Amino acid sequence: RSRSCSTGMQLRSGADCGSSAAREYRPRRCAATYTACMDDARALQKRAFQSFAAGKLDEAVALYRQAVAADPKLAIAWNGLSRALLQQGDLAGATEAGRQLIELEPDEALNHTNLSILYQSQGMVPEAEEEKAIAMQLELKQSGRH
Repeated sequence: RSRSCSTGMQLRSGADCGSSAAREYRPRRCAATYTACMDDARALQKRAFQSFAAGKLDEAVALYRQAVAADPKLAIAWNGLSRALLQQGDLAGATEAGRQLIELEPDEALNHTNLSILYQSQGMVPEAEEEKAIAMQLELKQSGRH
């Protein structure tokens, strides 16, 4: 499976640039391709944020989805996607994007707090309480009070 950036380059999932054998065989090509896709993803994320700020939610969601497709590790795009989907009333989609964000940034208390709120909005009380507890533990840890 491959994705293309606006640069016209292809970024393949799995066995292409992601495998250690491929990185050893053609590290420059993979690094250049990945860097181009990261740049694309950041540009898409910025456009998505502008659309979100202008209240163009459908456009913002589409751009955020393109950004995370171009670079699945771009946490800020997952956060924006979650917020935009929430504004559209898509709690399930916002929650899934929030989970993806936590996979990328598990030590960010605010991410757990936001996911807790999303769970609570859906009546998922045990999940909400668990995320709230994680957020509180992280806040204590980060403030130096274990």
